[in-house]
Amino acid sequence: MTAPTPVTFARGDGIGPEIMGATLRVLEAGGASLALEEVEIGEAVYKRGQRTGIEPSAWDSLHKTRVFLKAPITTPQGGGFRSLNVTVRKTLGLYANVRPCLTYYPFVPTKHPNFDVVIIRENEEDLYAGIEHRQTADVQQTLKLISRPGCERIVRYAFEYARRYRRRKVTAFTKDNIMKQTDGLFHKVFDEIAAEYPDLENEHWIVDIGAAKLSTTPELFDVVVLPNLYGDILSDVAAQIAGSVGLSGSANIGDGYAMFEAIHGSAPRRAGQNKANPSGLLMAAVQMLVHVGQGEVAATIHNAWLCAIEQGSHTYDIVSKECTKQEVGTREFADAVIANLGNTPHLLNPATYCCTTDDVMRLGAGPRREVTKEFVGVDVFLDWIGGTPNDLGQQLRRLVPNGLALTMISNRGQKVWPDGIEESFKSCVDHWRARYLPSEEGGKATKTQVLELLRMIDDAGLDFIKTEGLYNFDGKPGYSADQG
Repeated sequence: MTAPTPVTFARGDGIGPEIMGATLRVLEAGGASLALEEVEIGEAVYKRGQRTGIEPSAWDSLHKTRVFLKAPITTPQGGGFRSLNVTVRKTLGLYANVRPCLTYYPFVPTKHPNFDVVIIRENEEDLYAGIEHRQTADVQQTLKLISRPGCERIVRYAFEYARRYRRRKVTAFTKDNIMKQTDGLFHKVFDEIAAEYPDLENEHWIVDIGAAKLSTTPELFDVVVLPNLYGDILSDVAAQIAGSVGLSGSANIGDGYAMFEAIHGSAPRRAGQNKANPSGLLMAAVQMLVHVGQGEVAATIHNAWLCAIEQGSHTYDIVSKECTKQEVGTREFADAVIANLGNTPHLLNPATYCCTTDDVMRLGAGPRREVTKEFVGVDVFLDWIGGTPNDLGQQLRRLVPNGLALTMISNRGQKVWPDGIEESFKSCVDHWRARYLPSEEGGKATKTQVLELLRMIDDAGLDFIKTEGLYNFDGKPGYSADQG
């Protein structure tokens, strides 16, 4: 007899304890072979002084079991508290967030009866690196970090997922018409890896029109892979369009670890009322069972859930005049699922699971690519309110060491010097970027010149707040031009 699979679980906050209780009852009744270890996370832990919302003892359990079933948590209001979800995903390297979004029409109302899309979201980088600074009185900054290894892992995961689950197409969404370096890298890697999967269709959409098409003609899409922020937003949008955010589970997959959760929040206003829909967490638990190799049990539970939906046992969030036979609470919905164990739905497609994600989850990035990197200049950012862009330009032109030249000043990405347009000046704030490149074509820039430049700027009483080195990679600029 196979030993039970160790799993760490947490009841969370708000409606979390209720939906976790219902989920565990269904798992036990359905025959899941699990050795459960409970840990405390969330609001109570935050209030004990743990800024990440998780105790060291919980990490000990996760390092041992490597599988986490997590109910939603509440993050206290106020500064200094870090997102527990982001902390766990990044600490354990859970780079792939997998959210199947499909309809259960006609039993759950939707305008798109054939919606069946899997959103695969990069989980570790992009704007969710959380690197932020207040730089001036007017301007605050977030750094968007996209890496080639991060792109390679998530894109390859999406294609492997599509192949193993017999999907037909993988689509990437980016905004590389604007963010040519970061989103441009994601698109470039997508095209490179897509060429390795000739059995699958592939395409790329700019994220704004792609999102519009996803919301109106979802049948155009199958598996969609996105950077972190776009994936977070559009996975919720897709789940809601399909019927309800409350029905969708989420898997977070890494190299050796995995976390499973509902995609909704802790809904404290609904706590303790026996009203919350446990379906999102239960569907996450089904994904967990597939992941740990208990696919038959996963199918049994999933089909029992489909039967309960077909029979019209609905919680308040999916009630409809046409299909609801009985509005039920959290406990009663779990009872309806348990009563249907062993049954298969009549109209909805039965669930079958013939593979696990274990062989998908250990996909690494490709070998590091060697490039020729050449330092060619520097952007110096200034906090300045002394006049017009022309005034700043005249002042900075006098503060240039030999071998460098001031080539451009911008304000929030818009070039305002030289030859700036008067209309642009009216919207300038106190955050300026001055670009310095070699004064002669073919000249070389050095870090020593940059240090001398900063000394000169400081001696002149100007406040430089950061610098960004400018580099060429394999002879091509690794930095953006400005608007204008």
